[in-house]
Amino acid sequence: MPLADFLRPKDFDDVVGQKHLLSKNAPFRRIIESENIPSLLFYGPPGTGKTTVADIIAKKTGKIFHKLNATVASLSDVRDILNSTDSIITQDGVVLYIDEIQYFNKKQQQSLLEYMEDGRITLICSTTENPYFCIYNALLSRTTIFEFKSVSPEDILISLRRSLDALNTQNEMNKTTSDKVLDIISHNCGGDVRKAIGTLENTYYASIDVLQPEIAKELSQRSGLRFDRDGDSHYDLLSAFQKSIRGSDADASIYYLARILEGGDLLSACRRLMVIASEDIGLAYPLAAVIVKSCIDSALQLGLPEASIPLSQAVLLLATSPKSNSAINAYSAAVSDIANGEIPQCLRDTHYPGADKLNHTGYKYPHNYPNSYIEQQYLPDTLINKIYYVPGNNRAEDAAKEYWRKIKKN
Repeated sequence: MPLADFLRPKDFDDVVGQKHLLSKNAPFRRIIESENIPSLLFYGPPGTGKTTVADIIAKKTGKIFHKLNATVASLSDVRDILNSTDSIITQDGVVLYIDEIQYFNKKQQQSLLEYMEDGRITLICSTTENPYFCIYNALLSRTTIFEFKSVSPEDILISLRRSLDALNTQNEMNKTTSDKVLDIISHNCGGDVRKAIGTLENTYYASIDVLQPEIAKELSQRSGLRFDRDGDSHYDLLSAFQKSIRGSDADASIYYLARILEGGDLLSACRRLMVIASEDIGLAYPLAAVIVKSCIDSALQLGLPEASIPLSQAVLLLATSPKSNSAINAYSAAVSDIANGEIPQCLRDTHYPGADKLNHTGYKYPHNYPNSYIEQQYLPDTLINKIYYVPGNNRAEDAAKEYWRKIKKN
């Protein structure tokens, strides 16, 4: 039996992390302890306690517990369990736990509805994907959704110390470790308790008397653990990602994307790409923001690992596009003056009686003039002739600049 399964907590108080769900006064825990349990849907990263909590719920309620993994289960497996509920004589009922339910198609998910509605089963299902993309609406509407979050390094340390004690007991040994070894593992597991325990177990058997930091570091890297999303290395990686795209290095850009996604951090990659599209490409290629948003929408709907395909397209598009930071520079320059100046009278709202008495008149409607342009004052008196936008040197902004130069000259 894997060590993580051997050490699986039997009570909510022993579960590390998820305090927002499992603390004494948390609504989720109160619902469970009331024994009036609805069907539940858990979502969140791997190794955060979804299966453990489902198991504890079944034991606390005294219900018969069936567990399926949707990656290997078929519709007949589901039907066998559901049909068996008709012959089970128990007042406590049945809990059916389906892990990775996003792998069930619509027909498989729909087969659960009848049994949920008549109370023959309490369904608990879990997914590592966004449930609003991968779970059908009919099932969503019949479940209460709870998010499981990545476990903090501090909480993971608790599990690692328990694991070391268990390994020594199982092997009748007394191997020791330093805080450095435990810190390496806890900070490089991306909040995944199961992988952290697995890495500790491998480090334990690869060491002689004392667990070695070098071994822990190497095994953490080899196990494909997700990156620490709260540590400095996380922000260093995102910084390198953006700077490589900004520097038009397509190879470095795709390399850093791969590191981010293989670390399991889809959302950070998506957010950073949206920023880059406007901050670093901007008006040099305005459509980039639209295309990148479309790629991100596809990535979020697909989830990992397939999300890497549209995101690779977005990254290479941005890295090879002309660059301009004129938009963010213009905004930054304008921010410093927002406390200065009054809005010109002619620009103020006139959609109410008496506006003319306040001298809110004189506005010239540009569309009534050739080329929809007429010169008039827009900036406050104290900021007249202030320049915030300086066009970048690229084809798109050069064309716009030349267009307006000709019109304003006339």
